[in-house]
Amino acid sequence: MLLQRISRHATKATRITNSKTTTVLSSSSITQQQQQNREYSSVGKSPYGEFYHSNLSVEKAKNLKEKPLPENLIFGKTFTDHMLEVEWTENNGWAKPKIVPYHKLELHPSCSSLHYAIQCFEGMKAYKSDDGKNTFLFRPDMNASRLNKSCARLGLPNFSSPEFIKCLAELVEVDRDWIPNQFGYSLYLRPTVISTEETLGVLPPKSALLYVIMSPVGPYFRTGFKPVKLLAEPKYIRAFPGGTGSVKLGSNYGPTILPQIEAADKGYSQVLWLYGENHEVTEVGTMNVFFYWINEKGEEELVTPPLVDIVLPGVTRDTIIDITRNDWGMKVSEKTITMKDVIKAVEEGRMIESFGSGTACVVAPINGINFKEKEYSIPAPTKEEGSLAHKLFEHMLNIQYGKTDSPYCWAIQDILAEKKTLLR
Repeated sequence: MLLQRISRHATKATRITNSKTTTVLSSSSITQQQQQNREYSSVGKSPYGEFYHSNLSVEKAKNLKEKPLPENLIFGKTFTDHMLEVEWTENNGWAKPKIVPYHKLELHPSCSSLHYAIQCFEGMKAYKSDDGKNTFLFRPDMNASRLNKSCARLGLPNFSSPEFIKCLAELVEVDRDWIPNQFGYSLYLRPTVISTEETLGVLPPKSALLYVIMSPVGPYFRTGFKPVKLLAEPKYIRAFPGGTGSVKLGSNYGPTILPQIEAADKGYSQVLWLYGENHEVTEVGTMNVFFYWINEKGEEELVTPPLVDIVLPGVTRDTIIDITRNDWGMKVSEKTITMKDVIKAVEEGRMIESFGSGTACVVAPINGINFKEKEYSIPAPTKEEGSLAHKLFEHMLNIQYGKTDSPYCWAIQDILAEKKTLLR
């Protein structure tokens, strides 16, 4: 019976992922197009059925919370009045989606998501225009697609990305007054999928819950655009080939807490994650990482690690690559970078600057790396000195707040009116 159950779910997972290739490829054998096909194309139609925006119900909260002053916001500590929920069972598929008053979840102590980390999530934001009339999401199609991939990796059910995005837009619209009407402030969205099955068996779940909670947040850099110093510690590894580094699972993040504590104790803001005997650079903290240097051919080049299965395909990362390569005409390369490469560029005076990228910070400049007890200084030019990090930071914010026309900025009103093309 157990083998039949696992086999049945494995067949379903194959139907989800086969067309998007699950082969583990080394960084040297992956082409850029293969990376894009593998990481960014939509998940195939779910064998579990769908839930639909047209069936969405909304139950308004009777007692609304008091909203804190924007300047008093602490990341992830304050939550809005409502949340989105969609239940799933193996026998009945997806239930009708519903927006309900924010509440605590009731889970059985044996729930497999608590014991075996059968859960995944996304991080995204909603933004409000200067006049407060328009609300935007930033590339929600990529977040929905990545969440589907994460679900597939855990044997959790998939769903229709377009229907999910429309339900998400409705939730934002219901709680739009929670979005601070100040540039730099936003509403952080946390879509999550968990197993709700009551079992101590390590099994594909028979029941699951998709839910979305939201939290108003302030600017990442409250006191200015400050660079950070990194600790590159080879003894800790964030991800490995054949693992889950390319999907967004909670189990990827818990083990990073101890290394982060150790880095902070030594005076460093983040950990620079390395892999392998040659110390390949993979990510920084919970962000993707970029180096802007003069390569050994004498060319200015923006480089970032390739999307093999030890690097998360970040939405901000993809956007930076597209803007710098296609809009600004820069030479951009996705290739393996080792600490030897970084150190050589620093020591030869070829390093121009470096930065991390992610939803929370957008862009975070880096001004130093400690590797094997030696400090390497990274140039961190100011805005006036022509910093690429500053230029990208401001350009990205202008897109997210609707100040600059871009296909990456999705107006909530257009999503609900179905004026926005929702890719399947």
